[in-house]
Amino acid sequence: MHMAEETVFGKIVSGEIPVEKLIETERVIAFHDIAPQAPVHILVIPKTTAYANVTELAAADPGLLAEIVDVAQQLAREHADGDFRLVFNNGANAGQTVFHVHAHLLAGGLTEGSL
Repeated sequence: MHMAEETVFGKIVSGEIPVEKLIETERVIAFHDIAPQAPVHILVIPKTTAYANVTELAAADPGLLAEIVDVAQQLAREHADGDFRLVFNNGANAGQTVFHVHAHLLAGGLTEGSL
């Protein structure tokens, strides 16, 4: 297992950087993205800093990955019409800039074929 370097998300998890949490479970928190790319843009992150990307998480703790997806679905029902896009950027060449695994929940006003 790869230990992720200290990131802004690790600081959010530790409480060093405050955010308005939309959902918090024992293992996951969710909050609005500060630079939204859609009318609804929420980040869902695990509280653990052990995984830099989604492939590490899926290999080591598929139950935690399933919880991230479940939380995203709950948020889509609360903040949109229930339909959503869930995006994981995996690696720098794929656009990942924070190396603490996280999901982007995007909803509301997305057009067919848009990323």
